Amino acid sequence: MNAPKFVGLLMNSRTQSHAFHLTTKSYAEHKALQAYYEGIIPLLDAYAEGVMGKYGRFRKIKYGRKTIARNPKLYFRSLLSQIRALKLPRDSYLRNIQDEIVASCAPRSTCSPFVKEHCR
Repeated sequence: MNAPKFVGLLMNSRTQSHAFHLTTKSYAEHKALQAYYEGIIPLLDAYAEGVMGKYGRFRKIKYGRKTIARNPKLYFRSLLSQIRALKLPRDSYLRNIQDEIVASCAPRSTCSPFVKEHCR
């Protein structure tokens, strides 16, 4: 099962988005990235607890890989590709959370649905 890898990718994305947040020169990007790193934690936590509730505890979660991308758009595009390549549990309640996570990563510039007012 790839759920622990999915959770690890999301943990890394939280840290990476915070780093982008602190270095961007764009106010809109700054706010969108902040919304992402604040919003992803409850989603990844709900997902991880849902998976573990049904399938048992994770043995290991790997995260903290260095990122090659230097800009948020490329990073989130790459993250989406990695997520789409994973074979994740197909339970409907887990799929709903996965869909929310994917929507928050979707490249609409770097805008997150958590801060739509900054994405116009």
